[in-house]
Amino acid sequence: MPTSISLRWIAVSVFVLSTTLNYLDRNLLSALSPLIMAEFHFELTGYGWLVSAFSVTYAISALGAGWALDRFGVNRSIYVAMTWWSTAAVGTGLVRGFSGLGVCRSALGIGESAGISAVGKLNAVYLKPEERALGAALNQIGISVGMSLAVYWGVPVAAAHGWRWPFMIAGLCGFAWLPLWWFVSRRLPAQFRESELTSPLERRNKPSFAILRERNLLLLVLANLLWMGSYSLWSNWTTLYLTHVQNISLRESRYYAWIPPFVSNIGGFFGGWLSLRWTKTSADPIGARRRAVWVSALCSLITLFLPFAADARWATALISASFFFALAGSVNIYALPIDIYGAKRSGMALAALTFSYGLLTTAISPIIGYLSDHKLYTQVIWLVTLPLILSAVVLQGLTATPERATTLED
Repeated sequence: MPTSISLRWIAVSVFVLSTTLNYLDRNLLSALSPLIMAEFHFELTGYGWLVSAFSVTYAISALGAGWALDRFGVNRSIYVAMTWWSTAAVGTGLVRGFSGLGVCRSALGIGESAGISAVGKLNAVYLKPEERALGAALNQIGISVGMSLAVYWGVPVAAAHGWRWPFMIAGLCGFAWLPLWWFVSRRLPAQFRESELTSPLERRNKPSFAILRERNLLLLVLANLLWMGSYSLWSNWTTLYLTHVQNISLRESRYYAWIPPFVSNIGGFFGGWLSLRWTKTSADPIGARRRAVWVSALCSLITLFLPFAADARWATALISASFFFALAGSVNIYALPIDIYGAKRSGMALAALTFSYGLLTTAISPIIGYLSDHKLYTQVIWLVTLPLILSAVVLQGLTATPERATTLED
């Protein structure tokens, strides 16, 4: 018998907690960067290189992580990944210099490259096709809670006990999650079997890496490259933008920097709701998601007003709006590989998007740091906003037919 609707969503929610820990670990660097920069004596360009150190290993490891998810399944893969990245998080709190930070951030990128793909694959085996954008939106809650905790919990703990303690505590929480998921996964089994979720592309029985040559996946990778600049900016630079452009202190930033990721939760659900609504009326999930991305891209143009913000409150409001629409589009882009490739190969397909995001962040972070060091903040905003329209255009080229999910009862 398949797991009931409520229990399926409980299982998904527990797994999303791994995403919260994932993004708490990675965003503590952003939240605590003024303290770390002061201790180790580097500037914004150096911070950009640290973000790149994480992102390059994140990108390189993503395809291997996707292969492992398809080959060994979600459970075994996430146990290894969580153990790896939690160890790297604890290690970050023990480093003694800039080079040590670079090594730990690189190690963190290796482990965390499996996180988003694992959640997407889990959604494919627990949720129905029309529910998956909402599943991605729920995962975005995990992302946003992790980002918010990095600021709202990490900053006061760092102020009281030093910046190292938040990293070590977050890593230990990752180790505590492992037995929790082991317990839940055995009592709330999946709704669908990975081997039975088929799509037209899967029936060709191609090896996992063969789908990397598929035109549809190449289009998705390009669209994601164009889309995720805005997401990368606000994931890694919100605190620094507020402290350097709006000239507020790190203590003051905790009252503002948690708001954009919180608001982005609503954006994720808005994007999921849009595609769900249009899917019900047209029975075309791919077309519905493309329309949702178009709406998100056009509304994201409000970000271009950010350089004219009068104070930190207005800046936070505009950053929140930008993050809202960035996530509204992102949840639909990350749901598309599951629609097209099905659960059996969704790990590799989602890993390709993770790879493109890591590649983008690797390239763009030093550029953002350099522009910020030279007070060229308006150019940064244009750099990440205008490509969103091109991303929506690229998605119009998708031609695949979504799969029909086979339940355990079939």
